[in-house]
Amino acid sequence: MTKKLFEVDDLYLHQKITEVACRQGTGEAAFTVRSVDAQKDGYFSCIWLAPLDGSAPPRQVTHGPGDDNSPRWSPQGDRLAFISSRSGVLQPYLLPLQGGEAQALGRFDSAVSGLCWAPDGQWLAVTAAVTVDPDWRGSRAAGRKANPGPAELAWKLPYKSDGIGYTLRREIHLFRLDANTGEKKQLTDGAFDILGFDISPDGQRVAQVRTRIGRFAHATDLWVSDSDGGNARQLTKDIATVMQPVWSPDGRWIAFTGAQAEGDGRMGLWLLDFATGKVRRVGSDDLEAAAPDAVHWGADSQTLLLAQASRGRHPIVKLELGSDKITELRAGDRQLGALGFDGERFAYPIESMTAPSDLFTCMADGSQEKRLSDLNSWYRERAPLTCEARTFEVPDGRGGKETIQGWLLRAKDRKGPLPLLNDVHGGPAAYVQLDYDTNVFWQVLCAQGWAVLALDAVGSASYGREFCDRLAGHWGEYDLPQHRAAVAQLQCEGLCDDRVAISGKSYGGYMSAWAVGHCDDFRAAVVMAPVGNIETHYGTSDGGYYADPLYMGTPGHFDRKLARKLSPLQSIERATTPTLFLQGKEDERCPKCQSEELFVSMLRAGDTPAELALYAGEDHHFLGEGKPSVRADAAQRIVDWVTQYCKAAPAQPADNEQHETELSSESTAG
Repeated sequence: MTKKLFEVDDLYLHQKITEVACRQGTGEAAFTVRSVDAQKDGYFSCIWLAPLDGSAPPRQVTHGPGDDNSPRWSPQGDRLAFISSRSGVLQPYLLPLQGGEAQALGRFDSAVSGLCWAPDGQWLAVTAAVTVDPDWRGSRAAGRKANPGPAELAWKLPYKSDGIGYTLRREIHLFRLDANTGEKKQLTDGAFDILGFDISPDGQRVAQVRTRIGRFAHATDLWVSDSDGGNARQLTKDIATVMQPVWSPDGRWIAFTGAQAEGDGRMGLWLLDFATGKVRRVGSDDLEAAAPDAVHWGADSQTLLLAQASRGRHPIVKLELGSDKITELRAGDRQLGALGFDGERFAYPIESMTAPSDLFTCMADGSQEKRLSDLNSWYRERAPLTCEARTFEVPDGRGGKETIQGWLLRAKDRKGPLPLLNDVHGGPAAYVQLDYDTNVFWQVLCAQGWAVLALDAVGSASYGREFCDRLAGHWGEYDLPQHRAAVAQLQCEGLCDDRVAISGKSYGGYMSAWAVGHCDDFRAAVVMAPVGNIETHYGTSDGGYYADPLYMGTPGHFDRKLARKLSPLQSIERATTPTLFLQGKEDERCPKCQSEELFVSMLRAGDTPAELALYAGEDHHFLGEGKPSVRADAAQRIVDWVTQYCKAAPAQPADNEQHETELSSESTAG
């Protein structure tokens, strides 16, 4: 039977597992499944349960309406707490697992964002938004009621966040919620947000992650308080980013992921001895956690189990605290969307270039892996793709050579030479995402006879500290030559020809815009939500004021001259590559002015084809998390743009060496 080809509208069929939660002794996983609601041009999510021994198929236990997420097992395993928007605002609910309907537990004035059971099952810790008046400027004068006016007053940084917008009319605080009566008590108050928390095994204390008070609130610290909110005290101060804390079973340790430098996207693993207050980094500086909530304790409180970010993959590993020895338990050419652990088995959704999201399980030693769900049977009806992990010898930026890795995706049994899309990941301190939702256009292009190269060039995370940090202050200068060398290698092998396009979002958008201003290798380019002008990004992005100095190699100081030199805006007027710009209008990470400056400058400079598509109501994540109609439109525009210009006869290339010399001289002088 002839198989169907991938098409953009397949995104309406895809179901994605976004969370997994297990409890010791239940032998079951609770997981959240996100699906597309085509009629409402949105999404809904429901909670499912699956026995980890595979004895029965997964079953759906909530049915909305709205979004159901954050499933949390009660300590006795008889109830499931979760957060739902079915009332119109995200609120906590309880589902009895022996039968019966889910019931609301208490009522909060604003949205609830997180919850955690106390060990005795009598109460939960809950985080929820609290309305404040920005004119308070963080003060708490007795009797003053929150009465925010029309002005969006900014008195500290950050005052906005991508996907949220203005943030100073609300704070996120911790509450204690009675699991039987729904009565609640606010435990924290002040000009800060609670972003993560965990209750100690004896139920007496709550570890919590707080944003800092003062002019700069982007950094986070680990705090602890008694379970009634009293005796709050700060436990860390020298780590810029602290994320989700996890108490050890014996209550001695608190493990957490974090980064020491402001703006560092690599999450290391840290350990706090609660009795002494001493904090140490676990493992080497190259150890990187894949996600803050993918860290679990072994029953002996002497081992940590986690999904590690390693060479673009997410192996499950065991780390022994006494020696920091790491043992790989389960690995493969894939990434994990989440990680649950019940003491005997892991549960995790696998993401890869050639398979959709599904739930898998394996034993605690990594053996006996099996697939538990079949949420995306439609995927098997499509003509199969093949993915290869490839290595490339490229310049290292310092006069030598090095070997880097990339992923090559194409239709199975398709031989070259093929047209090639060189897709560049964001970050830059990130790595290629292997999920389907973000990269719908990859499968569509491959079905139409293309190959896709997704490269982890210098600056990428998961390949060690030196490799990641080397790009600082050398954006474009060190990594563009690596992309060009990888493409040239594929051309020499006969896998692709000169029908080559480049695309990317965020830092990938930066690289696409930088590339077309510095070489004529590409027949088409797609620039999405880019950093186009680093100097203006510093002041307009929600995180530019602290991240950009780090990425320019000048932490603590913003070098405007260097920022101008490394900005694609300085060279975009020389570009001769047809370029499509895609941008969410409400993007606060790489605001729309970044695309607009590039597009206007390019359009006014000559007759090179250029178009700008702005998506109203969409933020930085429009490509993978925007409205389904927006994702479909963006994916189709990408496919149409690169196909149109890679079919045309190639333009006569300028002398690249002379071109780059002129640009280098001009930017240095500027």
